[in-house]
Amino acid sequence: MEEQIRLPQAFCGRMERLLGEEYKAFLASYEKERYYGLRHNPLKCPAETFVGQMPFMLDKIAWAREGYYYQAAQQPGRHVLHEAGAYYIQEPSAMAVAEILDPRPGERILDLCAAPGGKTTQIAGRMQGEGLLVANEIVPERARILSQNVERMGVRNCVVCNEKPERLAELFPGFFDRILVDAPCSGEGMFRKDEAARQEWSPAHVTMCAERQGKILEEAARMLKPGGVLVYSTCTFAPEENEGTISAFIHAHGDYIIEETDCCEAFSQGQPGWADDPADGIEYTMRLWPHKLKGEGHYIACLRRRGEGAEPEMPTYEESGGNRKDRISSQNSIISKNPKNNKENRERGSDRKLREAVTTFLTQELGLPETWTDGQDGTVIRFGEQVYLVPEGMIPLAGVKVLRPGLCLLTDRKNRFEPAHALAMTLTGKDTDRVKELTMEEAGRYLRGESISCGQERGWMLLSYEGYSLGFGKASGGQIKNHYPKGLRKNI
Repeated sequence: MEEQIRLPQAFCGRMERLLGEEYKAFLASYEKERYYGLRHNPLKCPAETFVGQMPFMLDKIAWAREGYYYQAAQQPGRHVLHEAGAYYIQEPSAMAVAEILDPRPGERILDLCAAPGGKTTQIAGRMQGEGLLVANEIVPERARILSQNVERMGVRNCVVCNEKPERLAELFPGFFDRILVDAPCSGEGMFRKDEAARQEWSPAHVTMCAERQGKILEEAARMLKPGGVLVYSTCTFAPEENEGTISAFIHAHGDYIIEETDCCEAFSQGQPGWADDPADGIEYTMRLWPHKLKGEGHYIACLRRRGEGAEPEMPTYEESGGNRKDRISSQNSIISKNPKNNKENRERGSDRKLREAVTTFLTQELGLPETWTDGQDGTVIRFGEQVYLVPEGMIPLAGVKVLRPGLCLLTDRKNRFEPAHALAMTLTGKDTDRVKELTMEEAGRYLRGESISCGQERGWMLLSYEGYSLGFGKASGGQIKNHYPKGLRKNI
């Protein structure tokens, strides 16, 4: 193992100076196999059901409510249940960040640097579909991966953006109850698992990351309401990016304090002596060390903005009927959940017809009860060929790059609706009786894009494995035509 992992010499010298007698134990951790984790998705089923269904040996992670260790040889990423969104494969230490954020149902939450989606989907699980979750990623390709993971995990109330933090700060001043800044960093905490991080590392890279982190925090601070919580995290050991960045931020923002939080005993305190000008409470920040716990390196700081939270006076889709300049609407119709309460929608009969058509399709073609459609909070909009449900409380996003404005319900194929894969991933057999439960062999064939045999059923069917939805198919003549997205198909 020591020959395989070659640590940068300057990094080793700095860590030896910082850790002193602990350095030998720290260095020895690189000679050990790393730990592997997955996180149960509470949007799909209760924890007790999940544990009983999993075909893997799982051990609980002490600091993560939904987290479990697994053995690498088990390869859960190549199992049908992974594609069904039953769990998310995530590094164990990374699960601690959302725990410290402590998201609640009904809140407005921003994950500012969200790709690939581990922390976003963990937050979504705690929100239980209630409230507004905005997940942003500045790199387009990573934003697409983020969007795919949000879909796979069956998240209903998430808007995925591909924007610069400063642009979002212009649109969401004092808007969010909680914000997560999992900042881009030098990646020192991932050296054991990521060769690219080791190769890219340099002292200059650490300095650049620290400067960038400070700028991101500045924009995040503009979007947090008084009384709100901002959690900052990195996967690096560098003091410049951790205690240094947080201390500089606190000194510049007198309305922010560092909060002491209940955390796992295996976590270590932040080090005031590692910052040039340590802020009050820097010892309340947290360090996760690979030689002290079963996980990689992380740093976490929980900040609170002083004052009492007040709802910002900002227009929402429900109130405005949308903004005609929005890239979301783009000359397409926008309708609110309750058109009778919206003057603009009352004046646009086509919008009412769209709402009625969508509701009719969901109930008659998919077998969803009217209580399901009535119970979904938000605004129905067109986005190109897709029909989306925008989460309640979302503002009109004029000129903002949006990959996923909410839950995709349908695709409009020239006045012929088809159900969206994203919708399937939010449903279970409790939502509709038009379900075909697949065997493992059938599920594998479905994920490869093959047709499935059936009886006399006709029309749209929700295909499921072990109670977890996989997607839609359309039954006719004893066969279910496969509608699993071509871009997701794979051999399992």
